[in-house]
Amino acid sequence: MNFCHAFLAGDLLTNFMSDSTFRFKQFTVHQEKCAMKVGTDAVLLGSWIQPNDASKILDIGSGTGIISLMVAQKSTGEIDAIDIDLNAFLQTKENFRISPWFSRLYPHHISLQDFSKKNVDTKYDLIVTNPPYFHHASKPSEESRLHARHNDFLSFDELIDGTLDLLKKDGRLVLILPSKEGMEFMEKAQKRGLFCKKLCRIKTRSDKKEKRLIMEFSFQFGTLADSELIVQEEDGAFTNEYIELTKDYYINLKSSIEGNKD
Repeated sequence: MNFCHAFLAGDLLTNFMSDSTFRFKQFTVHQEKCAMKVGTDAVLLGSWIQPNDASKILDIGSGTGIISLMVAQKSTGEIDAIDIDLNAFLQTKENFRISPWFSRLYPHHISLQDFSKKNVDTKYDLIVTNPPYFHHASKPSEESRLHARHNDFLSFDELIDGTLDLLKKDGRLVLILPSKEGMEFMEKAQKRGLFCKKLCRIKTRSDKKEKRLIMEFSFQFGTLADSELIVQEEDGAFTNEYIELTKDYYINLKSSIEGNKD
């Protein structure tokens, strides 16, 4: 079972999600155009990010636009959202247009590689991404899903290149990856002068191995703040820490789910 549905089965997705929409407290995400639907990775990342006083924010691989919208809800910054896939760009554009923050959200149909070349003088306080990562898994047959979840079109090296070009000297890069790919990215980034300052290890339950890493990078070397987030109790109830993390977004978050599977 895909990680994003492994612990969002049953009541939670049923309450908020149809085939074409996902409803949050302050905005709705339409997703009928996107091959990759709203999933837990994006929700975790969007909830965990602290924009602080960032005035210029970049979302790489926007998909439905969910991460940009979550960040917009808790910031006052302008957000550029880029995606190489036309349908994802159109979906992002639509979701931005119907959101309360449409005046400071800017979708772009472009790759990171081309965007960084066209914006050599633009620097961002915060770069966020739920990047392609399945280079250790078999490839899906659908082309748009391949674009969204494989790093053939945006390798880790290219993501780091783009970050080095676009991030301010005191800026931050925040992303989520599976554990194995996350460690690979961390090693590559450190060799290029991007250092992991915050690391959150995501587990579905306390007795399971970590499945995702949320990481925050900067150009400043320092002590790593290492934490852990457990999503569910053994009986299927959501942990207090998960409820607290996502409380500004989910509507009437359930304390337990039916038909839980791992």
